[in-house]
Amino acid sequence: MNRKATLRTTLAAALIATLPLGALAQTEAASTTMANDLAPVDKAFVQAASSSGSTEIDAAKLATKQSQDKDVKSFAHHMMVDHTKLTMQLKMAAPHGVTVPKDNSDTSVLDSLKPLHGKDFDTAYIQKVGVQGHQEAVQAFQKEAQEGQNAKLKQAAQKALPTIQEHLKMAQDLAAKKGVQ
Repeated sequence: MNRKATLRTTLAAALIATLPLGALAQTEAASTTMANDLAPVDKAFVQAASSSGSTEIDAAKLATKQSQDKDVKSFAHHMMVDHTKLTMQLKMAAPHGVTVPKDNSDTSVLDSLKPLHGKDFDTAYIQKVGVQGHQEAVQAFQKEAQEGQNAKLKQAAQKALPTIQEHLKMAQDLAAKKGVQ
């Protein structure tokens, strides 16, 4: 190998090493999923469901540290357990060649929660992750359950939908209890 080729290889390796692992996982997962023969509705579902689940899990971890409210912490723990199971079910339903991202969180949501603590955190968490996040998830799972082209993904969405709907109801009940709009 000549000096220029060695230098290019070294620089490329250094650049890749500086990227966050989450970015590599998302890029790999998105390209693998997008390159697959899945119908667009199924591709969109895999991305939306994995992002929703990952965001729920990461936000719940934040809630265990940054909330002082036992109800919020209990809700967060429930979300962590259930969304971990739902992510595993999605991975098992995904066709060969489709990667379900492990860390595909919505960083804008997480970044908006990180500086908050106590009641400010609770309000934002309940609004953004609890209610809004589950409203979006219900829509994604309903769309896949109705329009999905891949039988396994469609069945997984149908099976998970009642759980996601129950999470939305739990979030709405928590919002009402805590006076969160």
